[in-house]
Amino acid sequence: MTDLHTLQAEAGGTFDPDTGRVLSYGCDEEAIAAAMNGVALTDRSHWGLLRVTGDDRLEFLHNQSTNDIRQLQPGTSCETVFVTSTARTIDLATVYATEDALLLLVSPSGCQTLPAWLDRYLFPADRVEIDDVSAHFAVFDAVGPGSRILLGRLMQESLNADADRPDAPQSVALPAATHRLLTLKSGTTVRISPGCGLELPGFTAIVPRESAWTFWECCIAVGARPLGDRAWERLRVTQGRPMPGSELTDDYNPLEAGLLRAISFDKGCYIGQETIARLKTYDGVKQKLWGVQLAAPIAPGTPILQDGKKVGIATSVVPTADGAIALAYVRTKLAAAGMQLTFGGANSDAATGELVSVPFLAFL
Repeated sequence: MTDLHTLQAEAGGTFDPDTGRVLSYGCDEEAIAAAMNGVALTDRSHWGLLRVTGDDRLEFLHNQSTNDIRQLQPGTSCETVFVTSTARTIDLATVYATEDALLLLVSPSGCQTLPAWLDRYLFPADRVEIDDVSAHFAVFDAVGPGSRILLGRLMQESLNADADRPDAPQSVALPAATHRLLTLKSGTTVRISPGCGLELPGFTAIVPRESAWTFWECCIAVGARPLGDRAWERLRVTQGRPMPGSELTDDYNPLEAGLLRAISFDKGCYIGQETIARLKTYDGVKQKLWGVQLAAPIAPGTPILQDGKKVGIATSVVPTADGAIALAYVRTKLAAAGMQLTFGGANSDAATGELVSVPFLAFL
């Protein structure tokens, strides 16, 4: 990854001294504009990648998470949520099925917590092995409508074609919930999947670490704008993607977190299934995650008060040119788009925010 970090530094990257991740390339507004109107490239190599092998791998993960893993065929993918026995959220993961394994793209904390948690449910007779392969791969997201053109350029590379070849693809959109391998002219083999972890056009690329710099250089050379952690976090909050440690904790379940996209209600028994089924059957979702438009930033953890009573809490906050955007859990019966709520009480430090729907979330 040293060569990749050299390229990122040359592009103006400022690194976090503790994590080594690129905080910013010095042009966050331009990078966000590229993600919304062109194409931006972000490095998600600090996320975890687990490899699950063995004849029982589909059945095992099917029984440990919320989505229908059994139906996955090689070349397909889905999102799924790992929850506790009481349906409290642990992590949101993307599962990629290959011929001989399941690859799980998990949050940065997931590679530390999930293997040990899953191991608790492995029996000696289970033909399942779980390996953390994060150190062997880099992960990149291309974000924005221009990602189709970028993927077309990569396809040209894989065809050993130049831009003038009439039958070379100029713009490519992969079918949803699929993934495929591309081998570029450099010899780099890349796993490409539609979706960029946000509710925006894009794709995810899983690349061997020794080839990470080659892939990055190729994407930047054909017009992708580098996007750092701060800009990605702003996109995440604006889009409404929940994350462990903020929105996905022991305090919340996946229905409250708006993760309907990753839940199957027809799959039968799994860890936490009884609680989730009961919440659905009896309309038991008492709070929901919302976006909040604020005039100024507030601190995560700031309570929402109504008539002196706590009715919600802010979980993530990012500054914007117009103030700030937050994610907050709010009592279901009190919340509606456009509603004005007070954060922090009735004193002079209180802030008013307007509830807004965010595209990543879906509820019952």
